[in-house]
Amino acid sequence: MTTLNLKKPIVFFDLETTGINIAKDRIVEISILKILPNGNKESKTWLVNPEMEIPKEASDIHGITNERVVTEPTFNELAPQVSEMIEGCDLAGFNSNRFDIPLLAEEMLRAEVDFSMMERVAIDVQVIFHKKEQRTLTAGYKFYCDKDLTDAHSAEADTKATYEILLAQIEKYEDLENDIASLSEYSTHKKRADMAGFIMFDDGDDEIFTFGKYKGQKVKNVLNKDKGYFNWIQNADFPLYTKKVLKDIKERMTPKKQEHSIDDLKLKFNQKL
Repeated sequence: MTTLNLKKPIVFFDLETTGINIAKDRIVEISILKILPNGNKESKTWLVNPEMEIPKEASDIHGITNERVVTEPTFNELAPQVSEMIEGCDLAGFNSNRFDIPLLAEEMLRAEVDFSMMERVAIDVQVIFHKKEQRTLTAGYKFYCDKDLTDAHSAEADTKATYEILLAQIEKYEDLENDIASLSEYSTHKKRADMAGFIMFDDGDDEIFTFGKYKGQKVKNVLNKDKGYFNWIQNADFPLYTKKVLKDIKERMTPKKQEHSIDDLKLKFNQKL
């Protein structure tokens, strides 16, 4: 049985939500499977009160109704536990780069719990699957693991299936290196600065906008020539993590004030006397 070659823990996770709008929809279930470098595993699944109505079309997919979550904790209440469990971990999921990670980032920042991808990498098992076989999660589970995913759209079942599929993919494809950084690079279509895809990296690793009138232009150049564009994005309906990334870029562009030691100040004072 293949085991992941890990230098740090990795968290496989899946979200069930009220919908697919990253900026507006909420988590109704989150399941986490944490794999440690020594092979030990930790898992936890929470139902979440989204503090909004769960549309029938969403309940029809994942089976989670308003009645089931009315007494469950909100994400604001769960955020510290989730943050603690994923701290120092890389992330993995199925379609996670485009959906689960950006939406998790929104919920964490909305709960005023810091979230960043700066010190971690992400593996999207769906991207590997699509590059290799062009199938869905249920078909992928059958193809790679020869098992039927009877509880599809249960966060816990989907999370475990995704983990098993990645192990099977590593075992099946000789050119797929059992290394988290390599798997992350292979499972990423393009390098996203904000995960939601509004800000990407170009070939020179500079951030560029991917939308609107400045599509394809370097973010730092746009912020320099259009002073109001930053404020427009901060006040518009963009994901919180996108806004956070933009703030970080702007702060990088702002020269830091020179700090003076007490001795420097004394010297300047004596020179004036």
